[in-house]
Amino acid sequence: MSILITGGGIAGLTLGLTLHQIGVPFQIYEAVSGLKPLGVGINLQPNAVRELFDLGLEAELDAIGVRTRQLGFYSKLGKTIWEEPRGTRAGYAWPQYSVHRGALQMMLYRTLVERAGTGCFKTGTRAAGIDNAAEGAALLLADGRRVEGSLVVAADGIHSALRAQMAPDEGAPIWNGRILWRATARAPAFKGGAAMAMIGNDHLRLVAYPISAPDAKDRVTMNWIAEKRFDPSTHWRREDWNRPADITEFLPDFAGWRFDWIDVPALIRGAGTVYEYPMVDRNPLERWTIGNVTLMGDAAHPTYPVGSNGASQAIVDARVIGAQLLEHGVTSAALEAYEAEVRPVTTAVGLANRAGGGPDGVLQRVEDLCGGDFADIGKVIPQAELAAHAAKYKMIAGFSIEELNARPPTIPAGARIS
Repeated sequence: MSILITGGGIAGLTLGLTLHQIGVPFQIYEAVSGLKPLGVGINLQPNAVRELFDLGLEAELDAIGVRTRQLGFYSKLGKTIWEEPRGTRAGYAWPQYSVHRGALQMMLYRTLVERAGTGCFKTGTRAAGIDNAAEGAALLLADGRRVEGSLVVAADGIHSALRAQMAPDEGAPIWNGRILWRATARAPAFKGGAAMAMIGNDHLRLVAYPISAPDAKDRVTMNWIAEKRFDPSTHWRREDWNRPADITEFLPDFAGWRFDWIDVPALIRGAGTVYEYPMVDRNPLERWTIGNVTLMGDAAHPTYPVGSNGASQAIVDARVIGAQLLEHGVTSAALEAYEAEVRPVTTAVGLANRAGGGPDGVLQRVEDLCGGDFADIGKVIPQAELAAHAAKYKMIAGFSIEELNARPPTIPAGARIS
């Protein structure tokens, strides 16, 4: 029997590619009737890029993404707090990519059907629940069908129906009072190009980075995220998870953010459709695996989108599942071993993101210390302390430079289930 995967996003597609690589039959069930390149920009950290390269996707990533060169943190006055190299410039053996989420999903889908055939991916089939059994598990579909498999892996996102069955008292995702507005716009490159910028503080923030190469006029497709904090008890359109937004609701807050290296109001006004998202997560679960069923990606560990780690961790999840299947066979023991390896890491990341322990936590600290106005950041926070803060998050999230470079491949080349 096959491994049944619910959800055809980045997590489910990477798992499908991994299972094909190691010779394990699988079937993906996706709720939408047809995939479209939805979303905006995301970042892939070197630990995830390594896994995609091991799936033979280096040329494909170069075709759709930008190899990120630098990450910088800047106060609300545009002053430099901390800048660091990223990817291979930082010493990693693999790059970091900034890429359109939809372009990545569609690339993974095209690669999967080229390698495994169209029959492995079924659209218009929404998962509704699961039944465990001693010798396998059954996926229950919303149309009433029941599909038998050896294992079931839920990759159906933050609103996972399978997670809801496993944790029936959990309720809705938890809103932290922040709203994100996300879009892309054609804009001039900044800070030498291929650079990410995080500007502001916990109450008002903007993140920007290119997801295309510059044209002849040094203009790129710039992904941007504007973020504003509200009172968490205030009613907001929480039920609208991906709605077009009106920029007049937040553009005035950024009216003065014109610096010699970026014009934030012009960036916002230059966007086409702007989407609005509440910043939400869920409390960590005490377990992801019950019998022959487990969770992965946002179904397992949804977290605030700080640290550029969500999609990367979903990719790593898929590869660890593959490695444990090689070690333990297509059994519940493989799922238990995957959870034992990954859940402590994702729990630590999620809690760090909630507590301001992500890499952007330095923005609010500078705001508290000097209101974002300084002549010498070293007199506000020593450079060694800033470096230690950046290194700590990489260690928590599993992409410390030295540790990652020294780590053997998650799945050895040519390894297959015998």
